[in-house]
Amino acid sequence: MRRIDLNSDLGEGFGPWPMGDDETMLSLVSSANVACGGHAGDTETMFRTLSIAARNGVTVGAHPGYLDREGFGRRVIPMSPEQIGRMIVAQIGALRAVAALVPVEVRYVKAHGALGNLAARDRDVAGAIVDAVRQLDRDLALLAISGTELEIVAKESGAPVYSEVFADRGYLSTGQLVPRDRPGAMIHDPDEACERLLGFLESGLMPVTDGEPIPLAAHSICVHGDSAGAVAMTRVIRDGLAGAGTEVTGFIPPAP
Repeated sequence: MRRIDLNSDLGEGFGPWPMGDDETMLSLVSSANVACGGHAGDTETMFRTLSIAARNGVTVGAHPGYLDREGFGRRVIPMSPEQIGRMIVAQIGALRAVAALVPVEVRYVKAHGALGNLAARDRDVAGAIVDAVRQLDRDLALLAISGTELEIVAKESGAPVYSEVFADRGYLSTGQLVPRDRPGAMIHDPDEACERLLGFLESGLMPVTDGEPIPLAAHSICVHGDSAGAVAMTRVIRDGLAGAGTEVTGFIPPAP
């Protein structure tokens, strides 16, 4: 049986303001990218999200982003690569500290939004992220957009790295995600997203908006947790994967 991870960006509320149905999503996914207080999240939101993940046996990762709550981390904030490295380490450390109170282990890092997209195309930023994570904890894995600079640099450095594709995002022929302000950036129809995803898993080729399908590899599939249709999308994809003989399971092997 084929196996694949299903992840979502969660814990993206703040104070009394929730963002999406995290509790239900954590009953459907196998990995959770938890906001660390940069683009979203705070101490109590982190603790609540981590606790639900632990109860459901969901693998936990840190989801650091730009310190930009107003823009939800979807704007590039001018910073040097070294400053970016320090920023994400501070956020990962905050999440790990809260996780120790649950307790649950933070096992990987996935950059959020504009920071993740910048690291996908900018080798210097990718290198700063990899170096910072490696200095913090050499066993901490990276979850990187498949085929991008972050994945390439991580592999070159010997860092543990896993490849991710998106169920609900459009792709360009470069392997980058379609910017959110362009047509085709988001796939809102669950059946359309599932059909595209199953076709990719069979062929290894991802459809793009500006050319022929491109080859990508995937250990994990992301469904965004902040959209109104996230739960419905995730359920359709889980059912579709099961129908195609694919088991949803964490991309990081269980600890011995």
